[in-house]
Amino acid sequence: MSVNNPSGFFENLWRDLTAARLRRTVRLGFKSLWLHRLRSLLTVLGIVFGVCSVIAMLAIGEGASWEAQERIKSLGSHNIILKSVKPPEEQKVSDKGSQSYVMQYGVTYTDVKNIRATIPGVTVVMPARLIREYAWNISRRVDCEMVGTVSWYPEMRNHRVAQGRFFTETDMDGKASVCVLGAEMVPALFPLESPLGKHIRVGANYYQVIGVMEPRGTDVKNEDKSDADSKTVGKYMYVPLETIKLRYGEVLMRRRTGSFEAERVQLHEVTVKVHSLEEVRSVADAIKQTLEHNHKKKDYDIVVPLEQLKQAEETKRIFNIVLGSIAAISLLVGGIGIMNIMLASVTERTREIGIRRALGARRHDIILQFLVETVLLAGAGGIIGVLLGVAIPFIVTWTAGMKTIVTLWSPVLAFTISALVGVVFGIYPALRAAQMDPVEALRHE
Repeated sequence: MSVNNPSGFFENLWRDLTAARLRRTVRLGFKSLWLHRLRSLLTVLGIVFGVCSVIAMLAIGEGASWEAQERIKSLGSHNIILKSVKPPEEQKVSDKGSQSYVMQYGVTYTDVKNIRATIPGVTVVMPARLIREYAWNISRRVDCEMVGTVSWYPEMRNHRVAQGRFFTETDMDGKASVCVLGAEMVPALFPLESPLGKHIRVGANYYQVIGVMEPRGTDVKNEDKSDADSKTVGKYMYVPLETIKLRYGEVLMRRRTGSFEAERVQLHEVTVKVHSLEEVRSVADAIKQTLEHNHKKKDYDIVVPLEQLKQAEETKRIFNIVLGSIAAISLLVGGIGIMNIMLASVTERTREIGIRRALGARRHDIILQFLVETVLLAGAGGIIGVLLGVAIPFIVTWTAGMKTIVTLWSPVLAFTISALVGVVFGIYPALRAAQMDPVEALRHE
């Protein structure tokens, strides 16, 4: 090597000497930090909490955003949902000379017919009626919401049947007394047996259970109802729309102590499916104009899941920025703590620095020594913080039942920032140590 390629020999020698010097500097850094274990630990905690909070807060925010987006997606990105809403001043009409009054509002079958006939881009329309009732299985009772709907409900709402089947058009035409239970109703009514083939009672009528829907989180439509009891959230039974019309008619009566109230609502909810995503906004505007023309009062609400999904994604982005900024402040505080400790360490080790300079250490050796120590502190804090930050979301999910999602980029980002904090906040103390006069440093007591 020395004869044939002397330059390569010297390059290897220089590389070996540099690696040996770096290893020695790292060992010196470890020894120095180990001599002040408690102080080093307290300094590291600032970085630990900063990194941990970055990962944990982003995981919780990501989980909350995912749940919100999944609930919106379950409504269908191609869908537009029309809801009947009781206006502030209900229109009351006398019911053929009787002393009772009927409140009349909401979406009608005429509205559905007009939407189908006049608005291009509409492919499927799904009407629904919602009736609050008690469902009984012998002595077991559940306060639920009956959903009178059509056979294509599962496809429109991306809500599949887990057991059995959904009712068919034959069941609808025959006004069959069948129902499909929401997954949340099964444990309350049939805790020890399969509900398929069994009968449940609603009022004076019996319905045969032919299917069970897949579990689903809190439904958006129930969240929008201000009068919804928390006990009924997610508790639905699905019945053919024709059966509901036969059993309940268009006028829903409510008897209360000392009063009587009735409502004439043809349809509580209508879901309109649009051919393409590009047409959703224009079709929604056309539906709005149609309803405004046919309704004197604002007794309806239009929900566009695609717009809600875009808003949820924008909210998620803002939420992540806010959470990341708050957690970054924690890392900044940890970095200031490292700088403070390293400045104090420089002052304490003035004589040591003078001796090293007198023995031949150059300025960049002193800079490297103190930078290594700060990076070791920040790196150790970053590793511990990453481990805690990944563990905390799982603990939150297990104890509180909240959905948390730890993305791959959040631990990498948090650790990278912690290492950068160590370098940035270690530069000034290292430069201050390197700029000391060796003679003055040796005289320091």
